Amino acid sequence: MKKNYSVLVVSVAATLLFIAAFVLVAMASEMDSRIESSAQKSYVYKTYLKDDTITIQSKDGAVTLVGSVAEEFHKSLAQETVENLPGVKSVDNQLVLKGESPVENSDGWLGMKVKTALLFHRNVNAFKTEVDVKDGVVTLKGEALSQAQKDLAGEYAKDVDGVKDVKNEMSLAKASNNNAETLGEKIDDASITAQIKMALLSHYSTSAVNTKVVTTNGVVTISGMAKNDAEKVLVTKLADDINGVTNVINNMTIADSVLSKK
Repeated sequence: MKKNYSVLVVSVAATLLFIAAFVLVAMASEMDSRIESSAQKSYVYKTYLKDDTITIQSKDGAVTLVGSVAEEFHKSLAQETVENLPGVKSVDNQLVLKGESPVENSDGWLGMKVKTALLFHRNVNAFKTEVDVKDGVVTLKGEALSQAQKDLAGEYAKDVDGVKDVKNEMSLAKASNNNAETLGEKIDDASITAQIKMALLSHYSTSAVNTKVVTTNGVVTISGMAKNDAEKVLVTKLADDINGVTNVINNMTIADSVLSKK
């Protein structure tokens, strides 16, 4: 009788272990599917990477990106977005560039950096801004919706490492069409975080700032250390001008104040 009971206990235990293992595998599979789907549906992938050929493969939260992209910075943008998705443990970025990348420090390379600096900001008309570079001098052409937008585009372009001067020849639109923009569009948190990180890196004044960016329902919390108050204010300004951001909480500490306390 005891032997039969022991066999029954072992059998039940084995069955429960099998069920538990099955549930864990199913949950992992569901999580991987959710990661892949979330990446594909993200604002970044649908807006900036829509013409690239990117395959997202997740295995137990370890994501591999394969395929090709049109711009060098698209590789970093794709990775930053995926890294900020719930459940992602690591990202193996195997993306390659279509064609050749501009030679570093060349006018073409500098033009690409300026376009990147303008791209993620909602208060500049990046898609209607033409960027020409000759011997380090940037000429902006195209259409701005207002004088403020034109001035801001010039300001952002000047804050790119390597730019010697900016000639802002943008024209002003005869009638503002701000309402035609996707106002109130819900942008996912992973895309917001990725855009902020890329924007801070593209601007010379914030490229070396050590920050941690966390986004929850459009509210951005930034931590890390700034050299001074001006740098902290600039980080807040740049982050607040990113597509999808509803509020910025800047908890960065000031290096000068930390040193003064020692």
